[in-house]
Amino acid sequence: MDQEKQAGRPVEELAPPRVAGASAAPGSAPDAYPHPIIAREGWPHVAIAAALALLATALAGAWSVPFWLALAFVLQFFRDPPRAVPQAPHLVLSPADGRIVSVERAQDPYLKREALRISVFMNVFNVHANRSPVAGEVRQAWYERGAFFNAELAKASERNERNALWIRSDDGADVTCVQIAGLIARRILCYVEPGQRVARGERFGFIRFGSRVDVYLPADARAAASLGDRVYAARTVLAKLG
Repeated sequence: MDQEKQAGRPVEELAPPRVAGASAAPGSAPDAYPHPIIAREGWPHVAIAAALALLATALAGAWSVPFWLALAFVLQFFRDPPRAVPQAPHLVLSPADGRIVSVERAQDPYLKREALRISVFMNVFNVHANRSPVAGEVRQAWYERGAFFNAELAKASERNERNALWIRSDDGADVTCVQIAGLIARRILCYVEPGQRVARGERFGFIRFGSRVDVYLPADARAAASLGDRVYAARTVLAKLG
């Protein structure tokens, strides 16, 4: 499937402080991806950038440096490193690399419920592959056209172009994971459909270029990440269910 307020009570007190980005080695499973790897979405861009760099070198010599820098940027943007996925029960993992810009009580606009929302902002230097925060079944998907505000702003959750997945976790909890386009990002890619099962930490999509992912959790979920924390997809624990 090819899709492309920050008001509320902080909930950091719901869980003991934890180190964002940390995941215990015991109970972790290795990722299936080899290392290093470039995301499949990036190979056409890598090929074009490499061809331009080689052509510029042949024609312009030293003046080709900007083309090689562009190739380096494309390679770093589309990298997709392997991750060790924590396997302890009831964990919610970060769906994206980036920085926590919201931890708050909010209304889940898709399941029409009071929820704990945790939002991750990705800049152009973060890995942009998105991974499932929980293991379970995709029950429904929504795609909405919208604006392209800076994804770091709270209004991006409600007004930007976005793709949402409702996942019924193996714990029986309902989790909504929303890919949100940003100021530069104009392409949301999602590869899972209703009825499909996803594993915790499984890759399900990609966003180009800067963007945001919101996760709506049951109201009794306990946050394990705080505002400003740096997080990593499939590795950082965002919250615990139940």
